[in-house]
Amino acid sequence: MTQEPPVVTKTFVRFEQQHILPIPETERTGTNWSLFAIWFGLNLMPLTVVTGAVASGSYGLPIGWSIVAILAGNVIGAFGSALHASQGPHLGIPQMLQARAQFGYLGASLFALIAFVMFMGFFASILLVAKDSLLAVFPDLNASLAIIVFAAVGTILCVFGYDMLRKMMVHISILIAIAVLLSMVMLWTRPEVTSQRAEAAFTFEGFFAMLAIGIVWQLAYAPYVSDYSRYLPKDTGPKAAFWTTYLGLVVSSVFVMTLGVLLGAANPENPLAALGEHLGTVGLLVLIVFAVTSALINGVELYSAVMNALTAMQSGVRGMVITSRTRVWTTIVCGAAATLIALLGQGDFMTMFESFLTLLLYVLIPWSAINLADYFIVRKGDYDIEALFAPNGKYGRWNAVGLGSYAIGLAAQVPFMVTPLFTGPLAAPLQYIDIAWLVGFVVTAIAYLLLLRTRRAEPAVDRASSERSRTAAH
Repeated sequence: MTQEPPVVTKTFVRFEQQHILPIPETERTGTNWSLFAIWFGLNLMPLTVVTGAVASGSYGLPIGWSIVAILAGNVIGAFGSALHASQGPHLGIPQMLQARAQFGYLGASLFALIAFVMFMGFFASILLVAKDSLLAVFPDLNASLAIIVFAAVGTILCVFGYDMLRKMMVHISILIAIAVLLSMVMLWTRPEVTSQRAEAAFTFEGFFAMLAIGIVWQLAYAPYVSDYSRYLPKDTGPKAAFWTTYLGLVVSSVFVMTLGVLLGAANPENPLAALGEHLGTVGLLVLIVFAVTSALINGVELYSAVMNALTAMQSGVRGMVITSRTRVWTTIVCGAAATLIALLGQGDFMTMFESFLTLLLYVLIPWSAINLADYFIVRKGDYDIEALFAPNGKYGRWNAVGLGSYAIGLAAQVPFMVTPLFTGPLAAPLQYIDIAWLVGFVVTAIAYLLLLRTRRAEPAVDRASSERSRTAAH
């Protein structure tokens, strides 16, 4: 494992040198406030507004029940993401690279690719919603040009790396929070917005579907929370990473999704347009703030897509050495590809996005269960970091227990699934309440722990084999 020497500079922004390699203590520049700002600011965007609008707009829930479902879903889902975040300071590596300990050196690349697709999807989705925000103010604007400009801004920020993204998020989170708070205060004073629509009604299907969306919204952060928490000090970082991540994610998500609930009730077809319709000039200014800041925030999504792309590349290409040049070119290529996806995906966005979120939940749940069970129950955080970079190290190339448990978890969810493309046979008896995520998590965790016990060699850390894995790495 060859690590490039850190470049010490007195410039305002430090160009990232570490990429997927462990972050040494001397390079850990993260703080509790900066980590909180990243996760708080990341949700202050129109995509979060549109997601909250699903409750009152698509599912037709009353405003009060919409907020309850959003609160419950985010509180539950963020707990899992925060537990993943607490691993970052201890291990110092990106989240999905650690999956090599559970799935093997090559097996983990499958999950890095899944996470890569997810982040590329979010990058493209944010571009589309940012474009819609701007078009609500300037209807004659060239939509494709707006997407390209926003994508270029996010890509440039990502090229500089973590330090640029961290400092940028600290500042813009304050600006957007003010805009969202002003919008909410003004909307709550509008009776035409807060009065219950005649067709709004509580349904178990709508409530639990929105609760599931809140859970997956938070768990979608799980594959990359450690990408940022790994910059916190090792000794004090895990506890701080948990609480700053948890509070940042929950507070901002519930805050902004509640704004979406109000807008969805006011205009179910186009919730963002409701800002201009009901708040006039202030609403239009907020839309402009949303559009511009989304372009900046999007660099965070692209950064994690690149981390997963680099992890998969190093696993799949024998002898490949990841350098800063590799990271920069990967960033440019990924940014261009996601921009093309956004350009081709202009159309019925809400339908596609709801389906995207549902599929994400089913794919992420088994991985999350295995990772948390392995880290907190089996190994208790004791990993051989150097062996994670060894193709023939002690974690193996393919881990049958991890991959088998994941397959069992996926299969367990199928009978309970509720999606536009497929509905499981047990969904109807449950009134189409989506509990597949809960079944998948519990079954996967139990399967993983039981399969480990049946193996002759317990996969707990064997210090005697550490030297052999180091030898294999070289």
